[in-house]
This record gives sequence, structure tokens and C-alpha cells, in this order.
Amino acid sequence: MNNDSPATPADVPRWEQRFRAPRVSLPDWAEDAPQRALFVSNATGTYELYAWDRDTGAQRQVTDRPNGTTDGVLTPDGRAIWWFADTDGDEFGVWMRQPFEGAAGGTDEPAVPGLAPSYPAGLALSRDGSVVVVGRSTDDEGTTVHVVRDGGEPVEIYRHEESAGVGDLSHDGTLIAIEHTEHGDAMHAALRIVRLDGSTVAELDDSAGGTKELGLEVLGFAPVDGDTRLLVGHQRRGRWEPMIWDVAAGTETDLALDLPGDVSAQWYPDGSGLLVGHGFEARSELYRFDLSSRELTRIDTPPGSVGGATARPDGTVEYLWSSAAVPPAVRSTTGAVVLDPPGPKAPGSVPVEDVWVEGPGGRVHALVQRPAGEGPFPTVFDIHGGPTWHDSDEFAAGPAAWVDHGYAVVRVNYRGSTGYGRAWTDALKHRVGLIELEDIAAVREWAVTSGLSDPARLVLAGASWGGYLTLLGLGTQPGSWSLGLASVPVADYVTAYHDEMENLKAMDRTLLGGTPEEVPERYAASSPLTYVDAVKAPVYIAAGVNDPRCPIRQIDNYVSRLEARGAVHEVYRYDAGHGSLVVDERIKQVRLELEFAERHLG
Repeated sequence: MNNDSPATPADVPRWEQRFRAPRVSLPDWAEDAPQRALFVSNATGTYELYAWDRDTGAQRQVTDRPNGTTDGVLTPDGRAIWWFADTDGDEFGVWMRQPFEGAAGGTDEPAVPGLAPSYPAGLALSRDGSVVVVGRSTDDEGTTVHVVRDGGEPVEIYRHEESAGVGDLSHDGTLIAIEHTEHGDAMHAALRIVRLDGSTVAELDDSAGGTKELGLEVLGFAPVDGDTRLLVGHQRRGRWEPMIWDVAAGTETDLALDLPGDVSAQWYPDGSGLLVGHGFEARSELYRFDLSSRELTRIDTPPGSVGGATARPDGTVEYLWSSAAVPPAVRSTTGAVVLDPPGPKAPGSVPVEDVWVEGPGGRVHALVQRPAGEGPFPTVFDIHGGPTWHDSDEFAAGPAAWVDHGYAVVRVNYRGSTGYGRAWTDALKHRVGLIELEDIAAVREWAVTSGLSDPARLVLAGASWGGYLTLLGLGTQPGSWSLGLASVPVADYVTAYHDEMENLKAMDRTLLGGTPEEVPERYAASSPLTYVDAVKAPVYIAAGVNDPRCPIRQIDNYVSRLEARGAVHEVYRYDAGHGSLVVDERIKQVRLELEFAERHLG
């Protein structure tokens, strides 16, 4: 790997070393050339794509852009790399292509000439390169799917105003799996299988007019020519599980894996079994499921979180693993570390403790990290984004920085989080934001009464949906929080809806039951702008000026209201999108948050 970053000086604080330490993603490999791989690394100080020839060990940097690049795929034959080129982090752009070997002077070219820039909505490539399937999303067209055959012109085969995406292309390149939400529920997709001309082969829809609210997801076609089996994720028993749907025969095979929590799966390369990922109560593990014997065998991984896994043609499994205390590494079931970037290693942190608190909607799971010494501690409630996501026992440099500075860190998997069943994830509809804050308030009460947290030094913080909950919490629970740190938040829900990318508009319509014009009272009740005049705590806001998810205009509206009443606040605007892929920029943002807290909490 080309690592141009200098060695980390000894006087750089540990929290900053964690951000600067080189990291790598789990390598993707080409289906018909498994020695060729693609991964993401921050080795130069910006997250970019890297090609890796595993036979020779040679690695080279594929992309080099000021705001970084993380979206890329290898063609199945391993000859080319496709990567998505947006503008300054705005997520709106085109697919580019270059040979795997690279060439002097650069050889990037538009991968699909004739398609205008858009937001990406899935990509699938056939093994022989003759078929390309591109999903696109724009405000003008909704979601479209185009097929390019034998290098010809793109042909539109699908269009709908609701959100959709390309799930997969069959191994022989004849069938396309599309996830769609034509029924209007952006949280629960249905599936349609079409031929290359767009004609329908089969449909699978577990949602019945919003009454059942069961979602489906594409996990992948069987890796065998002529095999019409599709691995599908479903929620029929109240959690995510895999099943096999033969789209030609119309049969469904229920795997009924006896595991608590959410279960996902992917095919082994020969189609003989499934690599099963199991997530439960903020930890994850791996299994092999043999399709002939139906035997489920656990794959030995340490306690913590598996951030991704892949089964190799030789039967070994490679996976990205970490815990809150131990930095990530790409490991193999052989016992080896698969990809170890050069440069200084990230210092570890403290482990998490599990806390369960009775909330108004049931038991709430929180993860707690304590600094050295005796409490009560100043405490950061670091609220995750999504909202359909969850915090887990995995390494995170941000929370570790607060622990280094003497803060306890509490992360809450509120209602709306994944990993605790479908009912928990779906519970936030219509009272969006307010339900999550009820769970956070219950954990806050535990933190104070247990002696963990100093009630005079409680920080509500988060990014994206976590930033939104931060601003909403400062306004609806003004006596509960001493400080607020909101990064790339929703601040003015109505303006955010009108300015955001189209698939997020669909999600908001699902969460709130309509548009701002149709249900204005719900948008008002869930908008931080409604409560801005009640905010008492100092508030720090960071915003990306090119952010398509939480656009800058709605943040400016909120800040103008703070300014009008002379509220204590600071705003930091940076030239990127929904977060930054530049290490120095990320460090700067954390440092500004730490300094803001120090000034106002002491």
C-alpha cells in the first residue's frame, strides 16, 4: 500500500492517534478472479479505494480526490474497477471505470456514457461484462433502472416515483432483482424479478396495504449458472431472517435458523452453503449453514462485532472484527490477519458495559464506557444516526476520545434501532423523534440515579439522525441537558424535506404519514425548529455545505432563530457532504467539540 502519511509523533494525543492510524475495509474480491481485490483505506489521510493483487502482494491507490472515495466495485472478471464520482461529497454523480492494473497518466473513463448524473440506486455487472444494470434516483424521474447490453446505449426498463434499487443480477446475467416501495412504505420493500427487457418474472410482497408492514431485502442470487434461487431477507417472525426463493419455480424454503436477534446470510462461492451473520444485543457472530445437511456450525470469532465477512473459494472466511476496546482488523478463519496496513497502530480504549433500563416502550439497551476514577462523571450521550441503525460493541474513535478526556459515554439503542426486532424498529412512526427521546430520557435518569453521571454536566450529542435528536432534545427537554453537540442534523424538518434527496423524502412520508402539506401538525411536532426558543444549553452545530441528506438551508434557518434570541451557540460549516472522509477534517471537528465542551462545562 502506498502510505504517504508521516509516522505519528509521540506527542500526538492518544485520541488523535486513533483517527490517524491506517485502517482498511474488508476486501471485496472478483468472482472469477479471486486473487484480485478492492478495499478502502485512509493510508494517505483521506479514505480512498485501493487495488490489491493477492498473488503478488502488489497494492496501488485507485482514486485520489480531495473529499475521498469509498463507493467502488470490481467487475466479476477482475479486469476493471468501477467507482462512483460525486462532487465534493454531495453523493450526486456518475460511475467511472479504470483497468485493475492501472496505467501511467490515469485511465478513468465514464463507465456508462449516456446516463446523466444522479444519486446511485444500486449497480449489478454480469460475469462476462455484457450486461450492466444501473439504478438511479433523481427528483425529476424518481427511481429508474437502466440496462446496458454489449456496450450499447442505456435502455430504461423500470421507473417509479417511489424509492427502489437494484438488488442483484443472476449468475448467468438474465434476471434482475429489484427492491421497490411502490406501495408507499419506504421502510418495508417488496421484490420484483425482471428479465433484461423489464418484463416481470415474479413478485414477492409481504406488505399488505400498511397493515402487516413486513419488509424484504435481496441478499443475492445463487452463484451457479441457470440457478434461479434468490437468497432473501424477511421479517415474517418479527425479526430479519434469510430464506431461499426460487423465482422460476415460485417455491420458498424457510431456513428457520434457531438464533435470537437478526440473522442475515450470503452464499458460499460454490453454492453449497450459506455464511450466516447473527446480530444480537449489540454483538455479532458468524455461522456456516450447510444446505444439504441443514447443519448450522458456529465459526469461531472473538466477542465483539463483525463489521463484514466473506467466504473465499477455498472455504475460509475473512471478516472485519473489532470491539469497543480493540481496534479493527481483517482476520481469517486460518488465524491470520489478512490485511495489515503499514504505519502506527491505533491505541485501544475501554470496554463497554451493558445496561438495560425500563422505558415507556419496553427495556432499553444502552452501552456505557467509563473513564478512570470515581464518578459521577461528566457524561456524553452519543446518539446514533439512522434511525434504523444501532450502536454495538465495536471500536469507535469518537467515543474513545471523550473517555480519554474524563467523560463517561452512553450510547442508547432507542426505539427505531435495528437489532431488537421489527416492532422495536417500527415503533417511532408518526411521533418521530419524540419516541426516541423518551427512551433516552429513561437512560438519562438511570445514569444520574446510579451515580454514573453528574447531572450538571450532561452532553447530548450525535450526527445525522443523532444530531436531529440532539437539537430536538435540547428544545423538548431543556432542563435535562447541559450542552448540545449536533453534527449534520435535521434542524427544520419542513425545509429539510423539500431540500433533501428523493429517497429520504419517501422515508419521511413513511415515518410521518405524508408530506408536510398533508400532515403539517406531525412535522411541526417533530421539528427542532418548533422548540428552538426553549433551548437553554449552549449548542454547537457542524454542517456540510454540500450535504444532500441534511441540507444546509434548513440548518441556517435554525441558526438564525438562535441568533435572533442571543442563544449561546457556535456553528462550523465545512466543504463536504454528510460527514467527511478526510482524517484531518474529522480530527478538527472532534477537537472543536472537545474545546466547546471544555469552555462551557469546565
